Amino acid sequence: MITIRIVDDDPVAAQQLVGHIRRYQAERQETFAVDVLMDGAQLVEQYRSDVDILFLDVDMPGMDGFTAAQQIRQLDSDVVIVFVTALGHYAIRGYEVGALSYLVKPVPYFAFSQQLMRSVAAVRRRPVDDFLVLPTRGGIARIPTADIVYAESARRHTVVHTADGAYQAPITLKQLEDDLSGRAFYRSNNCYVVNLRHVTGVQEGDCLLADGSRLAISRSRRRGFMAALTDHFAGAGPQSWPVGEIA
Repeated sequence: MITIRIVDDDPVAAQQLVGHIRRYQAERQETFAVDVLMDGAQLVEQYRSDVDILFLDVDMPGMDGFTAAQQIRQLDSDVVIVFVTALGHYAIRGYEVGALSYLVKPVPYFAFSQQLMRSVAAVRRRPVDDFLVLPTRGGIARIPTADIVYAESARRHTVVHTADGAYQAPITLKQLEDDLSGRAFYRSNNCYVVNLRHVTGVQEGDCLLADGSRLAISRSRRRGFMAALTDHFAGAGPQSWPVGEIA
């Protein structure tokens, strides 16, 4: 499902775009996940890799749309950005952050629907993202998913362990698991999500990881974990099979 985020400090303008999206869904038999934020700083602080299209107001108090877009572009080169502005002469600056286009307020439905159609096409043409954008205490981290060894639940946070260090994120393990959906990750028990490419073996009900970690596989998840591990390494080729007990 394509995720759309509207960022506008004017609730009336934001709800107009939400209404346009609902109409587009009904006419085109599309389904989108849509949310609304009120300012650029909130967008940057909460940014995660699940956003596909940004409709971003230019003129906002605090962090304006251009500043927010510049920071987002340092983390995500693929998200489609469409500026929404009441000041058309600002739109030319969109090239600085690779914006797809711009819309001038008040936004008529026809112009919006044409732009949304272009945005959806751009999303569907792009390659699958190989990075995870993770909120952290210090800001935001952009982590190659291949570098993630495993993630563990730590009360109200999740700690993501990579080959180079660990990142603490104020999200649940379930949220992280959803962000990594479709990649080579599997939940070994209630506390851990494991990157299957870093598994070196399975012994005595635990999975062994390349960094030396040994994580428990719960009895209820063992069959699913072993099936996912077998499928992953079978697809990667015989040279990639882990060493150790696989039964």
